[in-house]
Amino acid sequence: MIASHPLAYYCTELHHDQVQKVDKYLYHLRLSDENIMDVSMRFRREMDRGLCRDTNPTAAIKMLPTFVRSTPDGTEHGDFLALDLGGTNFRVLLVKVSANGKQKVEMENQIYAIPEDLMRGHGSELFDHIAECLANFLSKLGIKDKKLPLGFTFSFPCQQTKLDESILVSWTKGFKASGVEGKDVVGMLRAAIKKRGDFDIDIVAVINDTVGTMMTCGYDDHHCEIGLIVGTGTNACYMEEMRNLQTVEGDEGRMCVNLEWGAFGDDGALDDLRTSFDREIDAGSLNPGKQLFEKMISGMYMGELVRLILVEMTKDGLLFQGKTTPELLNTGQFQTSFVSAIENEKDNEGLLKAEQVLLSLGLEPSPEDCMATQRVCQVVSTRAAHLCAATLAAVLRQIRDNKAAERLRTTVGVDGSVYKNHPQFARRLHKMVRALVPDCDVRFLRSEDGSGKGAAMVTAVAQRLAKQHAERQCVLDTLRLSRAQLLEVKKRMGEGMARGLARDTHSNATVKMLPTYVRSTPNGTEQGDFLALDLGGTNFRVLLVRVRSGKKRRVEMHDKIYAIPQDIMQGTGEELFDHIVHCIADFLEHMGMRGASLPLGFTFSFPCRQSRLDQGILLKWTKGFKATGCEGQDVVTLLKDAVHRHEGFDLDVVAVVNDTVGTMMTCGYEDPHCEVGLIVGTGTNACYMEEMENVELVEGNTGHMCVNMEWGAFGEHGELDDFCTPFDRTVDECSSNPGKQRYEKMISGMYLGEIVRNVLLDFTAKGLLFCGRLSERLKTRGIFETKFLSQIERYVRIQVCVCVCVCVCVCVCVCLCVWVCGCSEGALHL
Repeated sequence: MIASHPLAYYCTELHHDQVQKVDKYLYHLRLSDENIMDVSMRFRREMDRGLCRDTNPTAAIKMLPTFVRSTPDGTEHGDFLALDLGGTNFRVLLVKVSANGKQKVEMENQIYAIPEDLMRGHGSELFDHIAECLANFLSKLGIKDKKLPLGFTFSFPCQQTKLDESILVSWTKGFKASGVEGKDVVGMLRAAIKKRGDFDIDIVAVINDTVGTMMTCGYDDHHCEIGLIVGTGTNACYMEEMRNLQTVEGDEGRMCVNLEWGAFGDDGALDDLRTSFDREIDAGSLNPGKQLFEKMISGMYMGELVRLILVEMTKDGLLFQGKTTPELLNTGQFQTSFVSAIENEKDNEGLLKAEQVLLSLGLEPSPEDCMATQRVCQVVSTRAAHLCAATLAAVLRQIRDNKAAERLRTTVGVDGSVYKNHPQFARRLHKMVRALVPDCDVRFLRSEDGSGKGAAMVTAVAQRLAKQHAERQCVLDTLRLSRAQLLEVKKRMGEGMARGLARDTHSNATVKMLPTYVRSTPNGTEQGDFLALDLGGTNFRVLLVRVRSGKKRRVEMHDKIYAIPQDIMQGTGEELFDHIVHCIADFLEHMGMRGASLPLGFTFSFPCRQSRLDQGILLKWTKGFKATGCEGQDVVTLLKDAVHRHEGFDLDVVAVVNDTVGTMMTCGYEDPHCEVGLIVGTGTNACYMEEMENVELVEGNTGHMCVNMEWGAFGEHGELDDFCTPFDRTVDECSSNPGKQRYEKMISGMYLGEIVRNVLLDFTAKGLLFCGRLSERLKTRGIFETKFLSQIERYVRIQVCVCVCVCVCVCVCVCLCVWVCGCSEGALHL
């Protein structure tokens, strides 16, 4: 036996020679920084293949959806069971989660063994054994009569279609139980429990150990969005954007993806890096050709890889005087725990352990042999750490790119015997990760409580999300209208239309049904050059329209858009119309038509009363306009007066219409059947061609006339009070015209974003969003613009609001069609 002092003496002198000897022999296992970066790039490409629907079936990295949609936020609470199966032992846990002011988790657990005959027997026997152990645990705690939610950590490659269903793809880690691959493991566990009949549980979720690790660490650090296992096997998971996960329907939010990265290289992607030792490990395994990356990294194979190298070096006369022993030649004799112990650099303890291990294998090691053995262990474990860093760096880059962040701050939750027990593995992994992704601030958080707690956390999060979803639905239900309610809105709109058309009730009607004096839609014979002025919001347009008839009907348009500053919108009417005339003059100059006199059509999209086609008396401003001296005045006269003040040109204003009439006439030129105009934009309104006999405000009973409904005011007499939500009332009360345009405020673009903002405020105040933390910006009126509704696709909270507005609008449009066409009430099919 070699004494410690002489060994320490030899250590210094022999170290360099032995390291060089081993490094030269194992040069294929020593990867350069360029090699490692290349592996990382390859892995990123494999991730993309796994995420894509078209390439997923042939991808080695399956990127399996887990249906875990959130990490813990600290509000979870309750009692949960957890079952953790991932190796030759499994655990049953009772996890008590408290959230009363401070996060607290209490756990009781029991470890049970799985005999090898069950690991390789029939699947039903394996699950019967698990159910028996579960029953034993519940009995010991006296809770067998309680039906508690359970999270099941099942650490094998699975295909999930929902949170509580998991189809085993293939066994790993030495398991070979028949009749399980291709089956739902949750269903098999439920069947085993039901067969016993002496207890019942609610299996809420099934996850693997990486997801459990991420959730466990996520409870303590809310930045944790990656789980990593380096133990008997190796794997990782992370929170992926749903828009990138093509194998699952839906684009909103995030979902945890189980990479199953142990299979990296199964398609040949790592063949140039695999050595003869890796191939020998694979050939002697239970699953040749599978989990090739795992066989280069994990604790199940690391010790065996070292043993094969020692055997080969001995046969080549480089170790132990070229003499092997039966123990050295025996598979599995060099355990991975030996690698960890031999690499302990404290006071040469590693070299002493190497001597001890080698003696136990019947060898007679020299100091050089011990040194060389230690170096072999270092090379093998360093390669494992660096390969793991390469793939983890690819995941970090994916998350950073998803967030479009210049610098990512995140946490990786880590578990596994190699990571925890090997004295150098974690340091090497951390160092290489930071070298590969210097723009990521990564914290590594060890999971001290194992993946069993993580299964309980997944269950707790699932219950929290389900509860929050139910509470949100209760709020959103106030915004959903049933078919019966929509029919009632239709009926009330019809009654409002009738009151607006009748001379006796018109003055008190909210739906004014204003005559426009437009008596016909286009018939295709129109021709000539016309000016048009379109004013209906904060921007307005001046247009030159050239209409040509004949066989080649066409319309040629030139236009220019001008802004109306807020101070002019809120100033005097004289200032507003002077600004408009100044812009018309600029347009004529731009078109080279200074001094030209063309007929002009004036689209004025505000409530007006007309007594002829070229006159429009403004009833009231909407859409944020407040210019004084205009309400009750003829806007055509105000425009002509401004032209006279300008003295640069003259205008022949032939017609004044609103935007809905303009829309109907534009479409009527293309489709002679068009007799309804609808606007749903900053504001909302509709018009249609009404029989003259029904328009009692205008003399004459023959022909048709376009009626401007001004339906935005519908509800001002309380017609919609029973359909208005607290959000509608808040928006109305905070508007510039409380009590007015009530229907428009439930539909139009000027208010939709504000309705959504108030819903979000309510959700946040109730702790249903953003962990109950309200930002100052969200409190700001108008911060949530209506355009966001279009940009945020398929976002459920917004969809509901949009749906309500669309349904109400469709409903009254159907009402309009019924009115115009005389359709039956059965026309409403929503």
